[in-house]
Amino acid sequence: MVTRNPIPRRLDMGSFGLGGPAPRDLLAILAVLFVTFSLRFFPATAIVPALLQLTPLAWRNGFLWQLATYPFIGAAGSGLWFLLELLFLYMFGKDVYFGLYRRHFWRLILWSSIGAALVAVAVHALAAGTGALEIPAPFAIMQGQWMLLVIFIAAFGTAHRDATVYLFFILPVPAHWMLWIEILFAFMGFLFSHDLPGFLGLCTAVGLSYLYVRANGSLRGGRRTLRELRLRLE
Repeated sequence: MVTRNPIPRRLDMGSFGLGGPAPRDLLAILAVLFVTFSLRFFPATAIVPALLQLTPLAWRNGFLWQLATYPFIGAAGSGLWFLLELLFLYMFGKDVYFGLYRRHFWRLILWSSIGAALVAVAVHALAAGTGALEIPAPFAIMQGQWMLLVIFIAAFGTAHRDATVYLFFILPVPAHWMLWIEILFAFMGFLFSHDLPGFLGLCTAVGLSYLYVRANGSLRGGRRTLRELRLRLE
């Protein structure tokens, strides 16, 4: 999936980046996403993800906890795609975790996701207040694992600029292009959903993740750079 310059090579395709120790924090996130995704399919428990995902109630009724909880609520969709998304989340999240370690790993998530939620909520409140734009499903494209994927991929692409990511396991692209590809995918989601707050929220998450990783200057080359960032921040 990934190669690193200046000695380009594919990672061991037998492991697909799944070898080595598994961060317990990341496993806990995956477990919570799976459980909350499952709760959507039972009438008695569907209220739980409904209250914890990001909705207009965050600004209309003061449900401010949604600004922090929504990245950990599994977004509805195809069950097969959901499992694939968890796989990608693990692959990128593992690299980010072992680069930043626990404290800055969580700070990255909260900094980017809460900042994105504030922008999205403000845009929706403005649109609703002025009546300038009809948004049938606000925040739909920035829920749960989709937001976390955006954050982890943006952090990876920022720190590993000289790596090559095999998009869809086929198309080689420089890792730093992934930030723009994420914005492109978010725009495609906007075209289908008309979710302007969600689109701007995803763009904000990309920008904030980039800024967090680049906070202490230019970072280049491999996993070591994230560890150097962690040491500088501490």
